[in-house]
Amino acid sequence: MIRLLLRVLGPGFARPVRRALALMTVAAVAEGLSYALLVPVLRALLGGTPGDAWPWLAAFGAAVSVSAVLRYGADLLGFRVGTTLLRGVYHRLGDHLARLPVGWYTAGRVGEVSVLAGRGVLQAMGVIAHLLGPLVSASVTPLTIVAVMAAFDWRLGLAAAVAVPVVAAVQVHSGRATAATDADRADRDREATARVIEYVQAQPVLRAGGRTGERFALLDGALRDVERASRRSTLSALPGVVGLTLTVQAGFTALLALGAYLALDGRVGAAEVLAVLVLAARCADPLLSLTDLAGRLRGARTELTRLDAVLRTAPLPEPADPVRPVAHDLEFDAVSFGTVVDGLTLRVPQGQRLAVVGPSGAGKSTLLRLVARFHDVSAGAVRVGGVDVRAMASADLMDRVAIVFQDVYLFDGTIAENVRLGRPGATDAEVRAAASAAGLDEVLERLPDGWDTAVGEGGTLLSGGERQRVSIARALLKDAPIVLLDEVTSALDPVNEAAVHDGVERLLAGRTVVMVAHRVRSATRADRVVLLDGGRIVADGHHDDLLRADGRYAAFWDGVSGAAARSGRR
Repeated sequence: MIRLLLRVLGPGFARPVRRALALMTVAAVAEGLSYALLVPVLRALLGGTPGDAWPWLAAFGAAVSVSAVLRYGADLLGFRVGTTLLRGVYHRLGDHLARLPVGWYTAGRVGEVSVLAGRGVLQAMGVIAHLLGPLVSASVTPLTIVAVMAAFDWRLGLAAAVAVPVVAAVQVHSGRATAATDADRADRDREATARVIEYVQAQPVLRAGGRTGERFALLDGALRDVERASRRSTLSALPGVVGLTLTVQAGFTALLALGAYLALDGRVGAAEVLAVLVLAARCADPLLSLTDLAGRLRGARTELTRLDAVLRTAPLPEPADPVRPVAHDLEFDAVSFGTVVDGLTLRVPQGQRLAVVGPSGAGKSTLLRLVARFHDVSAGAVRVGGVDVRAMASADLMDRVAIVFQDVYLFDGTIAENVRLGRPGATDAEVRAAASAAGLDEVLERLPDGWDTAVGEGGTLLSGGERQRVSIARALLKDAPIVLLDEVTSALDPVNEAAVHDGVERLLAGRTVVMVAHRVRSATRADRVVLLDGGRIVADGHHDDLLRADGRYAAFWDGVSGAAARSGRR
């Protein structure tokens, strides 16, 4: 557990954790040793001169005070170290996430990282602040007390020591028995959370269909799975709790019987027996707390394992000596990527527009992502200005590329802040010019707060057309020489489509462009069109020429638009 924790924290944080662990151990040992003074105290009290107990009582009080101060210091250090580490882990996680390839962020992973960065990190780092101290105390203090017992009488010490491996065996068995059910419950919890979100998001559809009174079967099933998993988790933990309680009680009873036998036989004094029993009773509470601590540690370990898996995900490698291209033509040289793109060779001269069309799953959007290096190719190379994108610094590559996708994400801020993300150092005049070119000024005029209008998380307070205009304004402000464009007007109404179309034309002027086209009009604006199918180019040329050839390209548009629409556009 500690090794995993230190691996997650990184080498720079190992020292404060070890320092906190050392102080917690010293405090636990001091607490156990302080109870050794109970023997002379009880001897004096049970002897002929009870007044002789005062010096020993003073020493016992001082020892307890020292152990209390040490415990306070250890707990305080644990809280401080935990807070420092929490901040450090957030920075480390954030820096690492910023270096991971964008293609790593699938929909499932985004949700997982969201949970991990919130509750997961807090639970994992809570080990230092809340669990490590009690765990050390519950383990080290009883062992110290056993050593104290052995110092007074080896037989009582040996009897107490016999219980140590038994308690350890019960804890290990209990942990193994509950690990699988705990993991299953965590999986069911995540599934139920996803179904709750789905149910909330589906409300417009359910209400439009008049199905608000019906039960949502998927959500009901997920909640029932959580209930069953919780029941299994509780039942699997029950034998461990009962077993540990019985073991501790049996050990205490055995010590009581042995102490009584030795005292009646005259081999051990009554003071020693009474002190040993007090010490044994003192061991019981921390030992019984091990079950609860173990359960919480298993939960924290699960989050640590997930956090470790994310942090160990290798980012895309950065070149030791990055190369800066002087031109901005694009080249795909025998590129393969998984099963999506297969040996594709293609060149886009600087300043020209390439339209990529094809059926769903043909690899169109993948080409855009490979140019932006969201992923590294499996074989071949993607080049900008003759330079492999893997030989360029990631920051340099992204400075040269503007990306406009169908699904626009806006940050929870104002319109001005979202546009300025394209080039944070731009002047106000440049921001306004980009907005005007994107047709955003018309939107700003009818919004009551204008530039200061809040867009909401993801841009949900704006319409789809308004979000696209903000996205295009952002790309215009960036003024990158290469534009990657997914069809941005396919889901817009005619008014927004016309406005966005004008903004797109301004964005594409004079730049090297790769666009995914879903409409014939977009293909006609390109200098060249390629038809992809199964990750391969099956048609290549100008739109009109390919239509006249009446081959696969023409058949594709027939399937998309219908033969009548195609003939009309000719």
